Amino acid sequence: MPRMTAAAAAVEILKREGVTHAFGVPGAAINPFYRELKNVGGITHTLARHVEGASHMAEGYTRAAAGNIGVCVGTSGPAGTDMITGLYSAIADSIPILCITGQAPVAKLHKEDFQAVDIASIARPVTKAATTVLEAAQVPGVLQQAFHLMRSGRPGPVLVDLPIDVQLTEIEFDPLTYEPLPVHKPRATRAQAAKALRFLLESERPLIVAGGGIINADACELLVEFAELTGTPVVPTLMGWGAIGDDHELNAGMVGLQTSHRYGNENLLASDFVLGIGNRWANRHTGDLDVYTKGRTFVHIDIEPTQIGRIFAPDYGFASDAGAALELLVELARETGARGGLPDRTVWAAETQHRRATLQRRTHFDDIPMKPQRVYEEMNRAFGPETRYVTTIGLSQIAGAQMLHVFRPRHWINCGQAGPLGWTIPAAIGVATADPTTPVVALSGDYDFQFMLEELAVGAQHRIPYVHVLVNNAYLGLIRQAQRNLDINFQVNLEFENINSPELGVYGVDHVKVVEGLGCKAIRVTDPNELGAALEEAKKLAAEFRVPVVVEAILERVTNISMGGAGIDAINEWEELATEPGHAPTSIRPLSV
Repeated sequence: MPRMTAAAAAVEILKREGVTHAFGVPGAAINPFYRELKNVGGITHTLARHVEGASHMAEGYTRAAAGNIGVCVGTSGPAGTDMITGLYSAIADSIPILCITGQAPVAKLHKEDFQAVDIASIARPVTKAATTVLEAAQVPGVLQQAFHLMRSGRPGPVLVDLPIDVQLTEIEFDPLTYEPLPVHKPRATRAQAAKALRFLLESERPLIVAGGGIINADACELLVEFAELTGTPVVPTLMGWGAIGDDHELNAGMVGLQTSHRYGNENLLASDFVLGIGNRWANRHTGDLDVYTKGRTFVHIDIEPTQIGRIFAPDYGFASDAGAALELLVELARETGARGGLPDRTVWAAETQHRRATLQRRTHFDDIPMKPQRVYEEMNRAFGPETRYVTTIGLSQIAGAQMLHVFRPRHWINCGQAGPLGWTIPAAIGVATADPTTPVVALSGDYDFQFMLEELAVGAQHRIPYVHVLVNNAYLGLIRQAQRNLDINFQVNLEFENINSPELGVYGVDHVKVVEGLGCKAIRVTDPNELGAALEEAKKLAAEFRVPVVVEAILERVTNISMGGAGIDAINEWEELATEPGHAPTSIRPLSV
């Protein structure tokens, strides 16, 4: 039996589990693992500037392609605690990432040793499992179980904590005979799928709510086939956006209080049946539950059994992997269609598209400073259907989801539930690392951008090009808008006069200088009519210099973005709506007035 250190065995296991890339920051307590990364080889490593950044890079890497598992690595103590936010955002969105941390020697764990912290206990609430390995011989089994847990059932992150003496201990391990454990996912029965289909066929105005579980299951083609077979319009959730292309005739728009379309909300309110697949009825999607559920029958299918009935009790629900359920639904729909048992939904589908053509928000404004809506209009022009968008939270994300277009799965990569500021830059680097052949465009407000902008240096060092659209109003815009309800405008104003860049006026931070100082390229735009050319130039610069390129759009200080505080029937439309085709020139459906 071959002998090797437990750290070397860990690297061999990562390779045999399909890992080819890791993100991290070395340190004393994890250096034995880094030595084996170097000596064993086969895993490329990207050095982050902040360990939280490494965890978000791992998230972006996982989200970019089916089957990916991002790996983040850090030393003991603060490295692990820094990665807690990444673990939280991963488990909230059902994203498998593996976090490996160093630790003090086993004998010193309870002696207040330098940077010794019980990271497993800290991480346990935000992981599927968190383990400090106390015996070197257990390292292979713990890692084998980690990959099994990450892939089985509802996907999610795992933390494995390796004391330095455990890493250095030699163990008996034969990597050639190592095999990953079988993955377990619940599968719908034919009877369950048949009952769900009966609910749909008995309705008059059905909708499918397509959640991120469909994308996780790599089942988007099945979703589209089922929708087309049954003529059922589809409402993608924020995490499911791209499961059906925005240009598909059965895309009924997104629903919710914030990241939604006017026509999407109206389509949901006009429906009488909703089939939810791989979604969790998030509160910003449903709004007031009485409004959302009134007059409608619901069937819920989710991979996690405890999600059924968690938010409200559906009329019928069962646990299943989204792909397994859709396979049966497609099979049953074909059989029903062959018997002439599928109702004609043409009129209902046409009604949803009529709303899409008439209920639009205005994007075309020529104001200086520019309105944010114009930024998304120009992004629609500049970036084609192959573009992957990456963003996290704020008015920039909300407006982007209302006005941008997504045509393919995994082309809207968004931290949905946790929404940590600073997520966007490292996540975009992770996405671009996972798939360097597909254009990546990140979207941030100025505050999100400033949280982890040091990670741009990672893109410069490792030659990871992407375009980052930065909308700058020198405000915490989403919080300012929320404070209206409290009649305050307190501690949300970022304006100041920069003594080193007086040309900025009150917009404060000179992002162009900072970005250039980190080794990247940047363009500042103040006139909306120059924005399109700037975006085209950014694409050229990214291709030429192979670094992140930031396009900063200087916005008007205050813009209230459409959203509601209660039900989806009461969205506040603060801005002028589209009343003629020129008001929304990049909409998927030309405005019909």
